[in-house]
Amino acid sequence: MNKNFSDVLIVGGGAAGLSLALRLAEQDISITLLSKSELTEGSSLYAQGGIAAVLDSGDDFESHIEDTHTAGAGLCKDSAVRKVIEGAPQSIEWLIEKGVKFTLIGGAEYDGEDSEYHLTREGGHSHRRVIHAKDATGREVATTLEQHVRAQPNVTILENHIAIDLISSQRIEGDGKSRCYGAYALDIDSNTVKTYAARAVVLSSGGASKAYLYTTNPDTSTGDGIAMAWRAGCRIANMEFVQFHPTCLYHPYAKGSLISEAVRGEGGLLRLPNGNRFMDAHHERAELAPRDIVARAIDYEMKKGGFDSVFLDISHRGRDFVLDHFPNISENCRKYGYDLTSEPVPVVPAAHYTCGGILTDLRGRTDLKRLYAVGESSCTGLHGANRLASNSLLECLVIAEAAADDISQRLGNADDEIPTLPEWDESQVSDPDERIVVSHNWDELRRFMWDYVGIVRTDKRLERALHRVNLLQEEIVEFYGHFRVSNDLIELRNLATVAELTIECSLTRKESRGLHYTLDYPEMHEFARDTILTPNNFASHAPIREWDNT
Repeated sequence: MNKNFSDVLIVGGGAAGLSLALRLAEQDISITLLSKSELTEGSSLYAQGGIAAVLDSGDDFESHIEDTHTAGAGLCKDSAVRKVIEGAPQSIEWLIEKGVKFTLIGGAEYDGEDSEYHLTREGGHSHRRVIHAKDATGREVATTLEQHVRAQPNVTILENHIAIDLISSQRIEGDGKSRCYGAYALDIDSNTVKTYAARAVVLSSGGASKAYLYTTNPDTSTGDGIAMAWRAGCRIANMEFVQFHPTCLYHPYAKGSLISEAVRGEGGLLRLPNGNRFMDAHHERAELAPRDIVARAIDYEMKKGGFDSVFLDISHRGRDFVLDHFPNISENCRKYGYDLTSEPVPVVPAAHYTCGGILTDLRGRTDLKRLYAVGESSCTGLHGANRLASNSLLECLVIAEAAADDISQRLGNADDEIPTLPEWDESQVSDPDERIVVSHNWDELRRFMWDYVGIVRTDKRLERALHRVNLLQEEIVEFYGHFRVSNDLIELRNLATVAELTIECSLTRKESRGLHYTLDYPEMHEFARDTILTPNNFASHAPIREWDNT
């Protein structure tokens, strides 16, 4: 029998994984939750802006739906857009019931039904509809959910555990039925690999922006779930759409210091070094244009003028306003010598969000039976070619609820037996003799992805990147086959895989759409089509036929 067995194995502890775990745990389902670092140390924790939802009487679902489709450049799946947006108010109420303290008008604390929540507006939105907790919404949501999950007796939390690979029926039985039985994971503290069996496995491990040299994401964002699902036989979609956040603080030591979209939503202006504004020359919404347009405009102005950065200025709103609305961002800027309340601060774009990922339906189901994916590691069709600001945490919550419902129903089926899974075999490997190879390859990958697969692309640049990643893959395969795994090696292997998937998707798309802009094909096609990559060991099952291109 499998000694590390639970009903559900969840890989990742952000908003998607925590909300899913809590919903399942409240149904007396046993859960093992793996986190490669501290439980909440992921992109959700660092989300500043908020959660988009129709909560004001002057707003409506159709407006939010239209804004999402517009930002997504015609590639959003309408069924996904409607499900997530129409499920938003209910998800917000669920968070409030769990104790999430969103900011009220005037900054007061919640004191009953008459209290009104402050809604801000971000780029691409036609109304104020972003509910938030000051400028640290992700931290408030993640830490509140964490407290509830830790209190559940049927949840086993394993921090400092990084998943290596999924265990499928094809891998251990070769029966072609494509079922997921669990995963191998490295206990980083003890440096031992353990086998985890489960009746259902959920990948909620986030995106892959650490494939780029400059990113707003924490070190955990290495595309682990996407890479594991691809190796296990799942289709991957739309990886060419990498969202670059327009405003990351520019400072040699300000690693990944995001300056929220909400700063521009509350009146922040983008300026050149000479103080002149420039966004009104690029889009009718100026600073409130969708993120792809703002990031591309900044990139254009920096290259045109030879600037190291542009500047974001909200000082005209006054010191009290800035400190009240953006206390954490102001404090972070101050640490690096900038005063957000009195001066413009230097900003540059940085890789921020992976819009593509593991192909799923609207219940989180993948091509592999018993395997689910939720959050940034998945591709439901909500974001299309460009994610609308503050729709990401929303997707985590709504799809996690749907996945929890589907999992709880499926666990009642008779076909739930799990075979005894083979233990991890290290009999043919040794300790690595030169760990420097891993760090050098990691650095090389992130640099050529930034140079060749960035905001503006060409086929020549992409082909150079593909050649480089293929060479790296050969070295990684050899290293992986001969030496014991480590945290760095696992992440490098996964980053190389998601880099290759991103490049392949980018080369496949012969147009410019949303976040994918290529000088070779600057026009957008009349008809929008998804880019879907299919692995050699692909085996389909019914739930995601809705993704078939017609």
